[in-house]
Amino acid sequence: MSGRIPTSFIDELLVRVDIVDVIDSRVQLKKTGREYQACCPFHNEKTPSFTVSPDKQFYYCFGCGAHGSALGFLMEYEHLDFVEAVEELASGAGMEVPREAGQVFSGQSHHDLYAVMEKAAQFYRQQLKQHEQATRATEYLKGRGLTGEVAAAFELGFAPPGWNNLGVCLLAQGVSETQLVQAGLIVKKDSGGYYDRFRERIMFPIRDRRGRVIAFGGRQLGGDDGPKYLNSAETAIFHKGRELYGLFQARKAERKLERLLVVEGYMDVVALAQFGVRNAVATLGTATTHDHLERLFRVVSQIVFCFDGDRAGRQAAWRALENALPILSEGRQILFMFLPDGEDPDTLVRKEGKDGFEARVTDATSFSDYFFGELSAAVDMASIDGRARLVEQARPLLEKLPKGVFRHMMAARLAEIAKVDVSALGGLMTTRRSSSRASFRATPVKGAPSLMRTVIQLLLHRPALIACIDDWSILQGLEQPGLPLLQGLVELLQQSPQLSCGAIVEHWRAQGRSEEAGHLARLAGQPLMLSEDGLEVEFIAAVEKLVMLRDEQRWEYLESKVQLGSASDAEKSEYFALSSRGRQQ
Repeated sequence: MSGRIPTSFIDELLVRVDIVDVIDSRVQLKKTGREYQACCPFHNEKTPSFTVSPDKQFYYCFGCGAHGSALGFLMEYEHLDFVEAVEELASGAGMEVPREAGQVFSGQSHHDLYAVMEKAAQFYRQQLKQHEQATRATEYLKGRGLTGEVAAAFELGFAPPGWNNLGVCLLAQGVSETQLVQAGLIVKKDSGGYYDRFRERIMFPIRDRRGRVIAFGGRQLGGDDGPKYLNSAETAIFHKGRELYGLFQARKAERKLERLLVVEGYMDVVALAQFGVRNAVATLGTATTHDHLERLFRVVSQIVFCFDGDRAGRQAAWRALENALPILSEGRQILFMFLPDGEDPDTLVRKEGKDGFEARVTDATSFSDYFFGELSAAVDMASIDGRARLVEQARPLLEKLPKGVFRHMMAARLAEIAKVDVSALGGLMTTRRSSSRASFRATPVKGAPSLMRTVIQLLLHRPALIACIDDWSILQGLEQPGLPLLQGLVELLQQSPQLSCGAIVEHWRAQGRSEEAGHLARLAGQPLMLSEDGLEVEFIAAVEKLVMLRDEQRWEYLESKVQLGSASDAEKSEYFALSSRGRQQ
């Protein structure tokens, strides 16, 4: 569904839902004073350090640092993306999700499609058991070494020969022709009528991470009717560039997955599961996309790509590498495993067994080794020209990496391989963005950043403090890190003073400003070392000190102009007024 969800809706949604109810339905909470506690669901611990605050509508773990709102919890715990988490919360609250393009997500409409897809999956499973021609399918599966247990675990089915088997069956169950078309199960004919999209195929239901059937993949059983593998057409609930076959089953088999193995097809996933390798997933006939990677990294921190060792396999691996660059940073790891000639995951696991196969996975090539190995192989590393060519090819790729430690280390590795000084790589070695605003001061005032943090943190803990300052324009002209964030927070709370701490954080996340949202979340999770009665006094004092800092910065700027003889009469008057005020303070 296209169209962005308005931030005003996110704000309203988080006002309506209670984070305690959302979390308690998934993790048993125990009330301790004004807050609730539990053992953290995101890391192993024996003593509870996971705290949920109903006042702030915020959770925080003092053990691992996990934090967020009700939306953030759903994203982390259920491995949902932002939009999915919004839709999940909205459904529970009985709210429709509006879109800025004028479109409205109707939970009931999508629910109908999911129900239709589930009926189709049941039909295909039943046909595999009962249809007179199903023996062709069962013989094929047995020939691939699959047992009935693993076929049942992945809910494999059979689409029998014929043009309208599924359509006739589901129409008789009350499903409309329009719904069947919307679900991608039947195709309308130009001459009128329709026909089943899948015929004479082994059927692989594709479930999303919440376990709902959203599409099918069909493996041809002889004949010339279409491609060997056929996927569902894209629908309102299925986008092949986002979904991964087997992810639901992998999470179901092991909740605390350490890594995921990306293979090429449905049968690879199922065959590996047959031998106990339950962490494999497959893209749906497409190259690995940015959305695929983000979805995988929300579940695990390590992804291993499994490709054929031939030219096509290495080309696919390089495409995956290029798509990973913009989202690869410290804490995220990608490796590459290339299969021996003539082998696929199915045949290899049969020869070497689970232990042998997983040993190969453990020994997979690291991202950096594959990256520099491929580029170095294409140039003459023994010559200066060749090494210069290496730098020329590597630089634009490394510039796609997020700024941070990993990018810095990759650049340092490039300098080592190319035998150049790191200074020759220029901006690649930058780990932090420089300030976008110049300061009037030559040196920052000691303690100023902590003042800014104090004001922001107090507003997060008690948003009602916004009313303590009548005119927030008093901070105009101040040059300090964090001021734009404070100004945005002030503007938000002036418009919506009823927002909770959790809703404030999600307001930034909904705007795509995840870095600032993360900073706010960390401040919200830190305990205040003040009594409730002292918050207002501390808040006003901190704002007043920021105003004094603004005046000091302005005075130093004017002083430099006075000394240079370039100050106007108005600036001279302002300078002397500030000087007098400073002496009084």
